Amino acid sequence: MILWQTLRFAVGGLAANKVRSALTMLGVLIGVASVILLLAVGNGSSQAVKDSITSLGTNSLTVSAGSAAGGSRSVSSVKKLTVADAKALATDADSSAVKSVAPVVTTSATALYGNVSYTPGSVVGTYPAYFETSNQKVAHGEYFTNDDVLGSRKVAVLGATTAKQLFDTEDPVGKKIVLGGTPFTVVGVLQAKGGSGFTDPDDVVIAPLPTVQNAFTGFGAVNQILVQASSADTTTAAQSEITRVLLGTHAIADPTKADFRITNQASLLTARESTTKTFTVLLGAVAAISLLVGGIGITNIMLVTVTERTREIGIRKALGAPRAVILGQFLTESTLLSVIGAGLGVAAGIVGSRFSIVGIKPVVIPESVLGAFGIAVAIGLFFGSYPANRAASLRPIDALRHE
Repeated sequence: MILWQTLRFAVGGLAANKVRSALTMLGVLIGVASVILLLAVGNGSSQAVKDSITSLGTNSLTVSAGSAAGGSRSVSSVKKLTVADAKALATDADSSAVKSVAPVVTTSATALYGNVSYTPGSVVGTYPAYFETSNQKVAHGEYFTNDDVLGSRKVAVLGATTAKQLFDTEDPVGKKIVLGGTPFTVVGVLQAKGGSGFTDPDDVVIAPLPTVQNAFTGFGAVNQILVQASSADTTTAAQSEITRVLLGTHAIADPTKADFRITNQASLLTARESTTKTFTVLLGAVAAISLLVGGIGITNIMLVTVTERTREIGIRKALGAPRAVILGQFLTESTLLSVIGAGLGVAAGIVGSRFSIVGIKPVVIPESVLGAFGIAVAIGLFFGSYPANRAASLRPIDALRHE
């Protein structure tokens, strides 16, 4: 009965100042929703990066130019990667762990089809092995072939986004596009992989390496070399074999002075997960400040409430209300503010997570929902305890004299 009366008085006290109570709950709502949404964005970003990396295949390795471990070789002395390096990797008789090799050059160019003009995210020149190594599957048509590479034929495979932008609902296979002034025949369209943050892996045009070099980049260095190990278990062995071959082609005796880097998906995934975990923690810390601000708002509102209702407190004490009843009433009011605000914040956070934010699909962490709600309630109790204790400590005579 006492609990029911305390709750009834607390609800009445909050209802007497609807606007003030609503603004206080709004502060808590924003804090809770911020925690849930920002942690969801961090988690969604981490998941997108993980999906993007694992989609390349667990047995693929990427070789790129540059010092492997912060070496002291100057930029001018670093030998760029070439098609000859890729051929050496592909033809080495002792490289049993290497299954396929694909040199890659990337550039940009505007594509034209009829009256439609579109600039894809990248134009890639490579070998057919690229499709298997990067786990690119064709949805319509077919890949270009080794004969297309040897003949420098002007054929292209489009990513799903590029095909949509240029052809809309029309089937691109067999159609001709003009890419940077050079006509290409579309032979295939890749399956959509889906966006991952700010980049779209489907926004691409892939063509035979000699064709792209002849039309756009010239026959110089390549940007990277993709290597597919024979299995996921042989990636370490493949990495050792790649190092051995390239040290030979680059005439480097000391492995510590290697002018190339080799990354596999496992190491890249570990590094990315570590980075995104730090990013998520940072977002959570920023959002937690909103909860703290909401708690301070509860303190201020409750102090004002206690001051306004000093005479009421004096009358109740003069009529015999014990200290615990007064303390319980104001603690209940502050807790109700935080509970209602936190509940609305949870709802807002979950609804907000259904929308993409800066290209990232938020993924709600269940623990963050429970944690944010629990912390908000605890903040209501903590920050409401001082005003409640102050109200309960008032002497009846002093409270009755208050104007």
